[in-house]
Amino acid sequence: MKSAVQTSILSKRWRYSWMFVTNLDFDDIHSDPIHGLDILLNFVDRALESRQMSQVELFRLHFSKIRAPVSKVSSWIDWAVRLNVREFDIHVIRLELPLSLLTCKTLTKLSIGLSGRMYHIWGPQSPVNLPCLKTLDIVLWKTPFLIAFNLIHGCPVIENLSLEVKDCGDEKEFKYNIPTLKRLKLTYAYVTKDVRNKVVLNVPNLVYLFVGGVLYSSFVMEDLSSLIEASVSIREKEYRCYLLDGLLKGIRGVQSLSLQCASFHLIDISARDLRLPVFSNMKHLELKDIWEPKLILKLLHCSPQLEHLCIEKNPNDFWSYPKWVPACVRRSLTTLKYLKCDGRKYDMELLKYLLRNAEVLKMVTITWENLRIKEQKRLAAQMLNFPRTSRCCEIQFLVVSIILLYY
Repeated sequence: MKSAVQTSILSKRWRYSWMFVTNLDFDDIHSDPIHGLDILLNFVDRALESRQMSQVELFRLHFSKIRAPVSKVSSWIDWAVRLNVREFDIHVIRLELPLSLLTCKTLTKLSIGLSGRMYHIWGPQSPVNLPCLKTLDIVLWKTPFLIAFNLIHGCPVIENLSLEVKDCGDEKEFKYNIPTLKRLKLTYAYVTKDVRNKVVLNVPNLVYLFVGGVLYSSFVMEDLSSLIEASVSIREKEYRCYLLDGLLKGIRGVQSLSLQCASFHLIDISARDLRLPVFSNMKHLELKDIWEPKLILKLLHCSPQLEHLCIEKNPNDFWSYPKWVPACVRRSLTTLKYLKCDGRKYDMELLKYLLRNAEVLKMVTITWENLRIKEQKRLAAQMLNFPRTSRCCEIQFLVVSIILLYY
């Protein structure tokens, strides 16, 4: 809105051009949370009343500081629905969705987020019919899952679902039986009590799955026959290895896997604790914040067809040279990315090990973290002297925006 109004000042011909803008974006970034409420509400009212177009492509409302009245927000939503809104993105402190939005026939994308903990969105008995909605992004905070699933079941062609749980209730089982779904993102921000539940996935057309946050659910994969890519990013103080075992077992057919395990007690996860499945189809593996060197090698051992490996931010100083080499390192690994390297012994020894044993490796890319240019050059020169089994292996060092290529 601000850019459109500024443009209208440049010429008389453009004086009223802002009235025909179809993407409406309102936020309270520059508003005073105490004295700016009336000013902001009046501005939005006047902007909407001046519209001259017959359709709204995008309506975005992000109020994280201003506590806009529920009735006012609902009236704005009604206005957008009357103009056949296609994309709706609303993040406010308090919200009650009007029935008009829950039955909007033009809506293709809906994002709902709330800045406050205590709120009411809509009753679980409210009818939902969103025949064109393909993308749904929703945050739950002490809200019954029945409400979320009521919304999901009212979207017959949904393809992309992102569900973030800020706090979990006492529900024991969540079943995702969505034949049209292609991408699913499940994030559990935190759990205030020691809960355990089961997540059942019956999503035959799903190609991408993300699971992040606190791992407190056991996963049952009824149908993931189309899954190609998965990402697991866990952040918590204590791991429940049996839950991670079950999750990885359920996604063992993927071609691409990203695994991040950031935790205060990450060292508790070891190669001995995890019973990893064989990822027989996996070509691409990305590892972030994995402390245990034996776990990295075990993941490589369980990925016999791996071609592309990316390792980022290894916060470990311990290295024990293994007595065996995973099959993928010798036979199929062609590209290696080592990101945020700081030149510690672990980094150097792991790189030396991979270069010495990777027989078909073609490209190694290394980026630095928190190192002076002089130190980067010293480490690069040292790495270039590491023995390489592959004759066609190139090593590439990325320094900010400069690429130095060595053979």
